[in-house]
Amino acid sequence: MNHAEWKTRRRRELLGEATEENADYDRLYEEAELAHDLGQMVYDRRIALGLSQAELADRCRMKQPQISRIEGGGTVPTIPLLRRLARALDADLTINLTPHGSAA
Repeated sequence: MNHAEWKTRRRRELLGEATEENADYDRLYEEAELAHDLGQMVYDRRIALGLSQAELADRCRMKQPQISRIEGGGTVPTIPLLRRLARALDADLTINLTPHGSAA
């Protein structure tokens, strides 16, 4: 799902409009939303620490464009990469499974 499709779907969802009942589309939408949320968390923590993308990349043994893609929601990091990011951001990595219908 590209960014334009995600934006359209998000807008429809916020307006309470019906969205397609396509399982693949729903899965891709959820992945895009997760990537966006993860990217926002990395960005927020990096800014709180006063780090540039290049400085964070050095701490993670990565390149700056990789940090940019993560922060922009362009990729879903693997668990090992999330661990490296958490260490570099002086943070704990916590992964939870929440039953459907429960508050997150």
